[in-house]
Amino acid sequence: MLSDATRTTRPKLIEMQWYFVAMVTAAIAISYFDRQTLPVAIAAIQRTIPLSNQQFSWLQFAFLIPYALLYAAGGRMLDVLGTRRGFILIMLWWSVACALHGLAMNFGFLLGARCLLGMGEGGALPAATRVVAEWIPLRERSTAMGIINAGTAVGSVLAPPLIGMVLLASGWRMVFFASGAAGLAWVVWWSVRYRGSNDASIATLDARLIAQQLSFLDLVGMRGVQVLVFAKFMSDSAWYFYLFWLPKYLYDVRGFDVKHVSYYAWIPYAASGIGSFLGGWLSSTLLSRGRSLNFSRKFVLGLSALFMPVVMLVPHVPVGWALMLFSIAFFCQQSWSGLIMTLPADIFPLSAVGTVSGLVGFGGAIGGAIFGVVAGFLLGQGFGYGTLFVIVGTFHLIGFLAILLLGGKVQPLKTPDLLRIESQS
Repeated sequence: MLSDATRTTRPKLIEMQWYFVAMVTAAIAISYFDRQTLPVAIAAIQRTIPLSNQQFSWLQFAFLIPYALLYAAGGRMLDVLGTRRGFILIMLWWSVACALHGLAMNFGFLLGARCLLGMGEGGALPAATRVVAEWIPLRERSTAMGIINAGTAVGSVLAPPLIGMVLLASGWRMVFFASGAAGLAWVVWWSVRYRGSNDASIATLDARLIAQQLSFLDLVGMRGVQVLVFAKFMSDSAWYFYLFWLPKYLYDVRGFDVKHVSYYAWIPYAASGIGSFLGGWLSSTLLSRGRSLNFSRKFVLGLSALFMPVVMLVPHVPVGWALMLFSIAFFCQQSWSGLIMTLPADIFPLSAVGTVSGLVGFGGAIGGAIFGVVAGFLLGQGFGYGTLFVIVGTFHLIGFLAILLLGGKVQPLKTPDLLRIESQS
């Protein structure tokens, strides 16, 4: 029977858990708003700084390569510094970097600012995964990660209309200054309110797991980690293409102007937020109804991948239908993404969650960087967007097949050392 103190403390603990999830969701929303500033404002920027398709692709490359490298390094840093201090450092860096875009006078300055932004944002999702691992029980983790991942949609949905309003009122430089200021405000909020979990069971479990601490090389050498990295490499090659090139596609092919992009480009991103939440919720529901962790995660991943090829039809339909097809793809992509980023917390001890999620994100960002340059090259050589949509429509299916055939069973990691520790307890 629960004591009066337990009855009082438990609701407060649950409230605190989801409050921290909301804080991280806000951070991810700011992150995706910041990275959308350049694609949405590109038409206005080009009136001051002329940019070719190839130069535009290099700007994305300059973001994604540091993003990828700091995704891996940032994940490890978070495991060393802890979630609270690590997230403060990450957010300060990327907020200042975003504001620096507003000072650009040429392509080289934009390139450098984009590089700094990628360096800062690389640690965001590893930090989010650590918060989930610290505070959220296993049966609710995919729901929590789905909510956090929906922050990507919140930022992306708000970006076109808000950036459009600022562009029309104050010019493109103010877009970057305002975005940077929002990030600095979040840092103050996080500094005041967040603390690590004091839950005794979590602390005890992590202390036991540290006894069999896995080194960075141990983790890199695991086939399960390699498969997750490859799956994220494939899926994010498609995702970053959509994220960075959709506004430009609407400008170049569908004849949109800034007002049209402001009115309509948010729709697929809204669908992505719904998909992120529903994918996590469905996986948690399957788990709570007695299905295995392995089935609950892989079933929703497979369902999400199944519908991604609809983007192949985009060039062949009117613009209204094209937005609907993008919306389906965005819905499924973010359902997939939330679950992929939940798997490190499902499988690995807290002492390794930041590192593994960082490696997974590294794979995704490298894929996005490489395919972004390929996309710019193909468009420069006369290939149409239709060719690119056919290519990216296959990527999630390839990633899912790798998980299904090579990834093994989704379950908490069991090592000989851990089994020995558990048998002695």
